[in-house]
Amino acid sequence: MPKKLKQVPKFANEAAERAFWESHDTADYFDLSKAKRVSFPNLKLSTTTISLRLPQGTLDRIKIEANKRDVPYQSLIKMWLSEKVG
Repeated sequence: MPKKLKQVPKFANEAAERAFWESHDTADYFDLSKAKRVSFPNLKLSTTTISLRLPQGTLDRIKIEANKRDVPYQSLIKMWLSEKVG
């Protein structure tokens, strides 16, 4: 006999919903065997601003390389870091 699922309550706000799911099991509310994989192709990754101190000569060389590639130097730094750390 299939498990009787509980009704998901209505939430006043996102904080209340978050608190609820932190202390409840989704398997009690949803039949996870029917779950389907979804993708969000337009979802933008969150970013964090950092401060990075570089020697002026290094920054100048990065800006020259960025200019050769016709990209902003900060974008070039991000590309290089992404390639290096995978």
